[in-house]
Amino acid sequence: MNANLFRSSLYVAALCGLYISIAMFVPAFVDLYYGNPDWRLFALSGSLVGGVSCATAMAMRGTPPVFTKRLGFVLVNLLWAVFSLAGAIPFYLSPLGLTFSQSLFESISAITTTGSTVISGLDTTAPGILMWRSLLCWLGGIGIVALGLFILPSLHIGGMSIFKLESSDTNDKPFAKLASFTRAFMAIYVALTLSCTIAYDLAGMSHFDALNHAMSTVATAGFSTHDASFAYFDNEQLLVIGTIFLAVCSLPFSVLILLSIKGRLDTLRDPQITVFLGYLAGMGTALGIYHHLRNGVPIDSALIHSFFNITSILSTGGFASDDYTLWGPFAVALALFATFMGGCSGSTAGGIKAYRFVILFNVVRAGLKRLIYPNAIYPVRYGRTPVDMEVQRGVFLFVTLFIFLWVIGTLGMTLIGYDLLTSSSAVVTALSNTGPGIGHLIGPVGNFSTISDPALNLLSLMMLLGRLEILTVMVLLLPLFWRN
Repeated sequence: MNANLFRSSLYVAALCGLYISIAMFVPAFVDLYYGNPDWRLFALSGSLVGGVSCATAMAMRGTPPVFTKRLGFVLVNLLWAVFSLAGAIPFYLSPLGLTFSQSLFESISAITTTGSTVISGLDTTAPGILMWRSLLCWLGGIGIVALGLFILPSLHIGGMSIFKLESSDTNDKPFAKLASFTRAFMAIYVALTLSCTIAYDLAGMSHFDALNHAMSTVATAGFSTHDASFAYFDNEQLLVIGTIFLAVCSLPFSVLILLSIKGRLDTLRDPQITVFLGYLAGMGTALGIYHHLRNGVPIDSALIHSFFNITSILSTGGFASDDYTLWGPFAVALALFATFMGGCSGSTAGGIKAYRFVILFNVVRAGLKRLIYPNAIYPVRYGRTPVDMEVQRGVFLFVTLFIFLWVIGTLGMTLIGYDLLTSSSAVVTALSNTGPGIGHLIGPVGNFSTISDPALNLLSLMMLLGRLEILTVMVLLLPLFWRN
């Protein structure tokens, strides 16, 4: 690989490390405020990461090259690797006694907004550690939206920016300048976080719990400050608030920006929004009625809990208000299927995503029509926008690799020694960045603290593959990529 490309990638990654080192002082101040001595480990971690980042940035500084696909692929992977390793340092140095694999898993779970955790006893965990988990989720959510809206489209991998927004009047970009769009995105992201914090606070959470849960909700991450997640509060008003914010944050942020800043109601015609809200409404209603009829739960309570848990899974939020695996076999099956599906592209949600289902459905429909009229031409469309063959191939390639990695990962987990249900659900929840799996170990009331280090390393890789849209990582395995 070109030496200048390598130096430039390290330089940008070092700058990212500087931002992370500054962020580490936030939980340090939180621990200081609550009188917890753990503030020293965050100060030490911040100083260590900042020093290494400064030294690397100074050593690798030079004339930046012109942005190319190769630079983009290397940079994306390197940034997420740096973020993961730096984020793991406070966990490893903390009194929690985590192994390096556990610390790295917790860090990757946070920055990919997966929400799986290896930490037990969250109710008594130091406030700085809890804040660091939530802050990593929140910062990871910013990076994920930037990845989906700005970086991956330029690499022709995923991202709904390859399609024009469904608009009846213009074909222009949402904003004339990238800086304007970035400022608008940050304003919406912060506004959603503050609004969610205030709503949680007014509904009964403490100030600290409200802020942590809001950061995790907006990032659709699922980290809680309590082992029981939302079940700890026993408050259905909180479930309604969580459902609304998780659903909103699963929508494309480009649409939220145009709707909020420019009042563009026409952007809501994006087909993936209709599909996502459609299967959310259908699955939530079906599960609520099933829970009511099978378990005798009042219909209003059943619907509130079912919609919260289904929205949490589909948005890949990862929160839980109850052990829905005890509701019955239909609930278990629905939860497993929902884990694959995910939210919308251009959001913090993971999974296969709704826009791919739209394209897959239209490709299959066009193929079936050609069986009847072989000589007819049936174009594949996304709404009113024609979908070219390159995009269709990209969708099928992603889905194929998703299923392939799920199978390989499941076999790997069973080889390590876990049962089929635990293995298959653990891998799909990692690939989809959802959080909880199925089963007594990693289900909605469990966690990953009993999972062995080799298995955690496998799941950490799966989380990164899923968050980086698989292809971004897999392309680095091709010898052709590294040839000059």
